[in-house]
Amino acid sequence: MSRLRRAGTAAAVAASALLAVQAAPAVAAVGPLRRTLWPGLAGRGRPGHVALTFDDGPHPEATPQVLRILENAGVRATFFLLGRMVREHPRVARAIVAAGHEVAVHGYEHRLLLRRSPAATRADLTRAAEVITEVTGTTPRWWRPPYGVATSAALRTARQLGLTPVLWTHWGRDWTRKATPHSIARSVLWRPVDGGTVLLHDSDHAAVPRCWEATVAALPGLLVACHARGLDVGPLRDHGIATAVARIG
Repeated sequence: MSRLRRAGTAAAVAASALLAVQAAPAVAAVGPLRRTLWPGLAGRGRPGHVALTFDDGPHPEATPQVLRILENAGVRATFFLLGRMVREHPRVARAIVAAGHEVAVHGYEHRLLLRRSPAATRADLTRAAEVITEVTGTTPRWWRPPYGVATSAALRTARQLGLTPVLWTHWGRDWTRKATPHSIARSVLWRPVDGGTVLLHDSDHAAVPRCWEATVAALPGLLVACHARGLDVGPLRDHGIATAVARIG
């Protein structure tokens, strides 16, 4: 083998190794694996409590409707905001905080981090955290990557920003065309939700147009079902998640 070919092979092996390291945290996106190996990252919290979370907002139509339902039920939640949406709808973002809810970082753009360079990833998370803090007047504590897929660069940046990564134990699959209030409730409640973190969406920014209507319709019944089981529903700040999960990357 020529020296040039050996150098090219070595470079390819090194590049593949770097890519594998960068992508390694993405395995946590697999629900059963995450819930078993990293319960804190999955959002497993204290018994008797359910953490209610919403992704991809704020949305000018969906978020106010969700806020009204939560206010009527006396429930607070955590909203994982997109920086771009906060810039477009600052009044809605501020309304979330004014109503006593918790805001967190979902990113500036809703893009798969595996397709972004480390530099672009750092810029996206940093920009999102800055915009959310500036507009809402609160400093986010939590971060959830788009699609639940993290990278090493994203986890390092989250740590530097003081953000704890958290995904979910239960989801409503409410972003699809086939989602209905019944299917959302069934998806969330088909296994015990005690101590879990529920993922819903108050936006159709990265989903089927107006899919949030099914979420809004399902939400009152979900809250009633949790309360009927003797469970408190609230934000992640009350959920008792161990912050050590930030070390997985």
